[in-house]
Amino acid sequence: MKSFSEIQIRSIQKSDNPDLAVIIRNTLTEFGAANPGTVFFDPTTDALFKLFQTPNAAYFVAEANNKILGGGGIYPTEGLPEGTCELVKMYLLPEARGIGLGRTLIEKCLETAKEYGFQQVYLETLDELHLALKIYAKFGFEYLPAPLGNTKHFGCGLWMLKTL
Repeated sequence: MKSFSEIQIRSIQKSDNPDLAVIIRNTLTEFGAANPGTVFFDPTTDALFKLFQTPNAAYFVAEANNKILGGGGIYPTEGLPEGTCELVKMYLLPEARGIGLGRTLIEKCLETAKEYGFQQVYLETLDELHLALKIYAKFGFEYLPAPLGNTKHFGCGLWMLKTL
Protein backbone atom coordinates (compact mmCIF):
# COMPACT_ATOMS: atom_id res chain seq x y z
CA MET A 1 0.00 0.00 0.00
CA LYS A 2 1.06 3.57 -0.58
CA SER A 3 2.36 5.53 2.36
CA PHE A 4 -0.33 6.89 4.62
CA SER A 5 0.59 10.49 3.71
CA GLU A 6 -0.52 9.90 0.12
CA ILE A 7 -4.06 8.92 1.13
CA GLN A 8 -6.74 11.57 0.94
CA ILE A 9 -9.96 11.47 2.97
CA ARG A 10 -12.80 13.33 1.27
CA SER A 11 -16.59 13.46 1.11
CA ILE A 12 -18.36 11.02 -1.17
CA GLN A 13 -19.04 11.96 -4.78
CA LYS A 14 -21.65 10.42 -7.09
CA SER A 15 -18.90 8.89 -9.25
CA ASP A 16 -17.72 6.86 -6.22
CA ASN A 17 -20.88 4.70 -6.14
CA PRO A 18 -19.72 1.79 -8.36
CA ASP A 19 -16.29 1.42 -6.72
CA LEU A 20 -17.69 1.57 -3.19
CA ALA A 21 -20.41 -1.00 -3.97
CA VAL A 22 -17.75 -3.41 -5.26
CA ILE A 23 -15.54 -2.87 -2.18
CA ILE A 24 -18.45 -3.46 0.19
CA ARG A 25 -19.70 -6.60 -1.56
CA ASN A 26 -16.21 -8.04 -2.11
CA THR A 27 -15.32 -7.52 1.56
CA LEU A 28 -18.47 -9.27 2.75
CA THR A 29 -17.78 -12.12 0.32
CA GLU A 30 -14.14 -12.33 1.46
CA PHE A 31 -15.21 -12.78 5.09
CA GLY A 32 -18.04 -15.20 4.30
CA ALA A 33 -20.68 -12.66 5.27
CA ALA A 34 -22.52 -12.00 1.98
CA ASN A 35 -25.79 -12.92 3.64
CA PRO A 36 -29.42 -11.81 3.29
CA GLY A 37 -30.22 -8.98 5.68
CA THR A 38 -26.83 -7.31 5.23
CA VAL A 39 -25.69 -4.37 3.11
CA PHE A 40 -24.65 -6.93 0.48
CA PHE A 41 -28.30 -7.06 -0.66
CA ASP A 42 -29.27 -3.50 0.36
CA PRO A 43 -30.15 -1.46 -2.78
CA THR A 44 -28.71 1.68 -1.17
CA THR A 45 -25.25 0.08 -1.45
CA ASP A 46 -25.36 0.99 -5.16
CA ALA A 47 -26.46 4.58 -4.47
CA LEU A 48 -24.42 5.71 -1.48
CA PHE A 49 -24.01 9.26 -2.71
CA LYS A 50 -27.78 9.76 -2.81
CA LEU A 51 -28.25 8.07 0.57
CA PHE A 52 -25.74 10.37 2.24
CA GLN A 53 -27.46 13.53 1.03
CA THR A 54 -29.75 12.98 4.05
CA PRO A 55 -29.44 15.75 6.70
CA ASN A 56 -26.95 14.87 9.46
CA ALA A 57 -25.42 12.09 7.36
CA ALA A 58 -21.84 12.02 6.11
CA TYR A 59 -19.74 9.53 4.17
CA PHE A 60 -15.98 9.74 3.78
CA VAL A 61 -13.96 8.11 1.02
CA ALA A 62 -10.29 7.17 1.29
CA GLU A 63 -8.44 7.57 -1.98
CA ALA A 64 -4.83 7.35 -3.18
CA ASN A 65 -3.60 7.99 -6.72
CA ASN A 66 -7.19 8.18 -8.03
CA LYS A 67 -8.01 4.74 -6.58
CA ILE A 68 -10.76 4.39 -4.00
CA LEU A 69 -9.51 2.38 -1.03
CA GLY A 70 -12.76 2.31 0.94
CA GLY A 71 -14.86 4.48 3.17
CA GLY A 72 -17.20 4.86 6.09
CA GLY A 73 -19.88 7.16 7.36
CA ILE A 74 -22.51 8.16 9.86
CA TYR A 75 -26.22 8.07 9.28
CA PRO A 76 -29.27 9.15 11.35
CA THR A 77 -30.94 5.76 11.08
CA GLU A 78 -34.71 5.65 11.56
CA GLY A 79 -35.83 4.57 15.02
CA LEU A 80 -32.57 5.18 16.87
CA PRO A 81 -32.79 6.92 20.25
CA GLU A 82 -32.68 10.72 20.21
CA GLY A 83 -29.12 12.00 19.75
CA THR A 84 -27.87 8.73 18.22
CA CYS A 85 -26.50 8.10 14.75
CA GLU A 86 -25.18 4.92 13.19
CA LEU A 87 -21.62 4.22 12.02
CA VAL A 88 -22.20 2.63 8.63
CA LYS A 89 -20.57 1.02 5.63
CA MET A 90 -16.99 0.91 6.96
CA TYR A 91 -15.16 -1.14 4.35
CA LEU A 92 -11.61 -1.12 2.97
CA LEU A 93 -9.78 -2.91 0.19
CA PRO A 94 -7.50 -5.67 1.54
CA GLU A 95 -4.36 -3.68 0.67
CA ALA A 96 -5.68 -0.68 2.61
CA ARG A 97 -6.05 -2.60 5.89
CA GLY A 98 -3.51 -2.69 8.69
CA ILE A 99 -2.10 0.79 8.03
CA GLY A 100 -4.37 2.79 10.37
CA LEU A 101 -6.79 3.88 7.67
CA GLY A 102 -9.80 2.27 9.34
CA ARG A 103 -8.97 4.08 12.58
CA THR A 104 -8.62 7.36 10.70
CA LEU A 105 -12.03 6.91 9.06
CA ILE A 106 -13.67 6.01 12.37
CA GLU A 107 -12.08 9.05 14.04
CA LYS A 108 -13.39 11.28 11.23
CA CYS A 109 -16.87 9.78 11.60
CA LEU A 110 -16.91 10.20 15.39
CA GLU A 111 -15.64 13.78 15.10
CA THR A 112 -18.36 14.56 12.55
CA ALA A 113 -21.02 12.94 14.73
CA LYS A 114 -19.99 15.25 17.60
CA GLU A 115 -20.04 18.28 15.28
CA TYR A 116 -23.58 17.33 14.21
CA GLY A 117 -24.66 17.19 17.87
CA PHE A 118 -24.98 13.43 18.31
CA GLN A 119 -24.26 12.04 21.78
CA GLN A 120 -24.06 8.35 20.84
CA VAL A 121 -22.93 6.28 17.89
CA TYR A 122 -24.46 2.87 17.21
CA LEU A 123 -23.24 0.16 14.87
CA GLU A 124 -24.27 -3.24 13.65
CA THR A 125 -21.77 -5.83 12.54
CA LEU A 126 -21.11 -9.52 12.12
CA ASP A 127 -18.99 -12.09 13.95
CA GLU A 128 -17.19 -12.74 10.66
CA LEU A 129 -15.72 -9.23 10.68
CA HIS A 130 -13.55 -10.05 13.71
CA LEU A 131 -10.77 -7.59 12.84
CA ALA A 132 -13.25 -4.70 12.86
CA LEU A 133 -14.65 -5.84 16.21
CA LYS A 134 -11.26 -5.32 17.86
CA ILE A 135 -10.99 -1.81 16.46
CA TYR A 136 -14.51 -0.88 17.56
CA ALA A 137 -13.73 -2.10 21.09
CA LYS A 138 -10.57 0.04 21.17
CA PHE A 139 -12.73 3.06 20.36
CA GLY A 140 -14.96 2.30 23.34
CA PHE A 141 -17.92 0.72 21.57
CA GLU A 142 -19.70 -1.63 23.96
CA TYR A 143 -21.83 -4.64 23.04
CA LEU A 144 -25.60 -4.43 23.32
CA PRO A 145 -27.96 -7.36 23.94
CA ALA A 146 -30.29 -6.40 21.06
CA PRO A 147 -30.44 -4.09 18.04
CA LEU A 148 -31.56 -0.47 18.11
CA GLY A 149 -33.47 1.39 15.45
CA ASN A 150 -34.83 0.20 12.14
CA THR A 151 -31.82 -0.60 9.97
CA LYS A 152 -33.54 -3.51 8.19
CA HIS A 153 -30.24 -5.43 8.43
CA PHE A 154 -31.57 -8.50 10.20
CA GLY A 155 -28.47 -10.42 9.11
CA CYS A 156 -26.25 -8.53 11.55
CA GLY A 157 -25.95 -10.37 14.85
CA LEU A 158 -23.77 -7.96 16.84
CA TRP A 159 -24.73 -4.48 18.02
CA MET A 160 -22.51 -1.91 19.70
CA LEU A 161 -22.89 1.59 21.13
CA LYS A 162 -20.44 4.34 22.03
CA THR A 163 -21.15 7.47 24.04
CA LEU A 164 -19.38 10.52 22.64
